[in-house]
Formats: sequence, structure tokens, C-alpha cells
Amino acid sequence: MRILAAGSLRAVWQPLLACFQAQEKQDISCDFGPAGLLRERIEKGEPCDFFASANLAHPQVLLDAGRALFVTPFTTNRLCLCVREDLVRAGDDWLALLTRPTLRIGTSTAGCDPSGDYTQLLFSRMGEAGERVRKRAVALVGGRETLAIPPGRLAAEWLINNDYTDVFIGYASYAPRLREVDTLKILAIPEPYNPVAQYAFACLSERGKPFSDFLLSPQAGAILWQHGFT
Repeated sequence: MRILAAGSLRAVWQPLLACFQAQEKQDISCDFGPAGLLRERIEKGEPCDFFASANLAHPQVLLDAGRALFVTPFTTNRLCLCVREDLVRAGDDWLALLTRPTLRIGTSTAGCDPSGDYTQLLFSRMGEAGERVRKRAVALVGGRETLAIPPGRLAAEWLINNDYTDVFIGYASYAPRLREVDTLKILAIPEPYNPVAQYAFACLSERGKPFSDFLLSPQAGAILWQHGFT
């Protein structure tokens, strides 16, 4: 079985596959990347039995084009703010940091990576302040020609500690690992500003059906929850 999966699922995918393969003896190969770019690869003919996206839109495009057997949501995520620790002042919250004009703001790439799309929605929900933040924000990862994060590194940590940005807006599922980095501070973004990131998969062949069933099981749900998904 050939799987293409959103990059934000990389850490949880190994325990998910280990649990699945303990039940189903099936050879599996996986590749990860921004969901929008993965969808384009499928549209261009790359073999794929199962596509896991960080939003519903990209799998739905494949279903509408007759390339998928079915599409199903399977978990959710949120956004959080990662900031260089020595830039955080007493009393600062997520809004104070995003609206401080001296801080550089990094994001993922809208259109190519759902994280970038959810970030743009966050800006819209912030009203006038968000429009000013949108103009300052720079898409640093998740695009066709953006920075390549070294294997094994978290985007927010690598970008901030290598001085590409002061603040990075990314998925909250990374927060537990990022909190272990002394140079970083993680701040939650509250409702109603914080969008719900709805993850969904497209089953593209009969080979993908057993994994589709597994991903909706209580065992898979528990593994996703342990890795910061909801």
C-alpha cells in the first residue's frame, strides 16, 4: 500500500502504522509533505492508495474528480504560537506578540499547505489587527520553493533558532515537543480566533480500505490523542 500523508502527521504515523500492521500484515510505503502539493502529485498520476490531508478540501477535490473511492474526516488540530523566549515580556499573550510590529512572523504557505490556510483564517478572525499582521507575515515553509527543514527538526524550532523569524504560527500538536526547547515559548490561541484544523483522508483504492477502517478505530484515536491531536 502506498500512502501520501500531510507532514504534520509524520510523528504520529509510525505508531499508527505499527498498531495497524500488528493486525494487518501489509507492506506499506509512505511519503510526507504539504497536503496541497501531495494532492497535485496524485493528480499528475503518482501511484497512491491512501491520502491523508490536514484539511478536507484536498481529499474532496480528488473525490470530485473521480480519483477517490470515499473521503472521511478522522481527527482535528489547532494552531499555536511559538516565540523566541527572550522576546516575551511580562504580561504578553498571543495577541500582544502577533501585533508587536518589531517582531518577524513566519507561517506556512497558504494554498500549498493547510497550516497556511488556517493561519490566514486566523488573521481574518482577528479583524483589523489581523489584516495588519497578515501584511507582515512571511510564508517560510510548506511551499514549492520555500525553506527545506532538515530531517528530524521541527519547523518552528529550526526557523526561530536559526534566526529566520521571531514568531512562528503552526499546529498545536507540536506544542508538547516544542515546550522541551529552552529557547522557545509556546502560547495558546483561544477560541473563537483559533480555527479547527479538520484532517481527512481519501481512500483511493481497495488496498487502502483496511487502513481507512483502522484510522477510525478507538485504537487509532487513542494514538492520535497521545500525539496532540483531538
